[in-house]
Amino acid sequence: MDKKGVLIFPQWLVTVALESPKNGYGVRVLDGQFDAVGTREDLLAQYPDDGIWERPDQVLIPGFVDAHTHLYGVLAHGIPLSKAPDGFMPFLEDFWWPLVEDQLDSELVNTATDWNCSQMLRSGVTSFYDCTEGPYALPGVLTQQAEIVKKWGLRGILSFEATERVSKENGVLGLQENLDMIKWGKQDNGLVQGIMCFHTTFTCSDEFILKAFALAKEHDVLTHMHCSEGHYEPQAMLARNGLRTIEHYDALGVLGPEMLVSQCVQISENEINLLAKRGARVTSMPLSNCEVGGGIAPLPELTAAGITLGLGSDGYITDFFEVMRGAFLIHKAAHTDPRVMPANLVWHLATAGGAKAIGMEKLGCVVPGWKADFMLVKTVLPTPLSEHNLFEQLLLYCNASHVDTVVVAGQVKKANGIVLDADMDNLRLKTQQAAKRLWQKAA
Repeated sequence: MDKKGVLIFPQWLVTVALESPKNGYGVRVLDGQFDAVGTREDLLAQYPDDGIWERPDQVLIPGFVDAHTHLYGVLAHGIPLSKAPDGFMPFLEDFWWPLVEDQLDSELVNTATDWNCSQMLRSGVTSFYDCTEGPYALPGVLTQQAEIVKKWGLRGILSFEATERVSKENGVLGLQENLDMIKWGKQDNGLVQGIMCFHTTFTCSDEFILKAFALAKEHDVLTHMHCSEGHYEPQAMLARNGLRTIEHYDALGVLGPEMLVSQCVQISENEINLLAKRGARVTSMPLSNCEVGGGIAPLPELTAAGITLGLGSDGYITDFFEVMRGAFLIHKAAHTDPRVMPANLVWHLATAGGAKAIGMEKLGCVVPGWKADFMLVKTVLPTPLSEHNLFEQLLLYCNASHVDTVVVAGQVKKANGIVLDADMDNLRLKTQQAAKRLWQKAA
């Protein structure tokens, strides 16, 4: 965008998802940030020399934050199976670990990342947090992946799911991989950064977990782990020491604001209270929880407790409108209450909530001084948009094809419905070839 600033005038402007949308308002973008928000008349009077985008049939809304994904997961879509897994642990032990993660190498991860970056931009995702577990892809898989993300100009956080399930030595390699990525991000000082990450209590010893948290504290980053995605982990913890998973983390002394806990499907009321009391951050993946048979996470209870919460795709379906629909509809059915998870709350979790959960500051709202990551969505719908229905209309009836423009850090990445600098046919071909190679390795 031009250094002198750009004024954008949509039909509707969403500044904060938990507030009403604004009609007749515009925004000024300057140097990669939102510089001003105001009425059309005020902005034109204050900045007569700025460039102007007229978007009378579009909604300007903060970009999506995919707060938890596995970009390599796309390669597993359609993989041949002799039989479907009959539960969460069989999903891991009989399918995901041996047929997918244990087969990964850097070339496969990079190809999947290349494709998914294009797809995230296509659907309005401007920031994301990715977890890679490929024990035989170590070392160097993350910094190679980071170069792919950097090329696309997305705002990303990359991590490796360090685990001792292969060996203790491999676990140490995983922790070092995170450290190398953290250092790479800080030296590059760009849009791609790293954090600490380990897998779970059932693939990592307490000593290993404590080491991960100590390293994260030393480097001033969050620590992420999967937690109670199904019944197996809390039951295993109860059998081991009489505590559920979150209770065990609290007993270890690591439950707190620097902890990013994903999934949290099978957790108790006491665990929710502990998460809130300690200020831990949580991310939820409504669609993939269904796919693996893990259950339905208690999102309404988590939000009611005031827990910092974001939404993620888990690498299952990249179109974030679909992820929001899952969060919007599944919990209504589970609670037999249509008032549960209102649309504006879901939009919050998909934008500012997700940004806060993964530690991205001044992101997810159209506020002066905040980062200029946003999308413009076409409002070609059969019924009118209004202040009272805009969030529901866009959530229920839009998808990636409705996203006209995507901007990250003030830079246009999608325009007129086309992701810039993306040869989709070639990216698709390379991804299909990579998937076939993975499937052959797993045969």
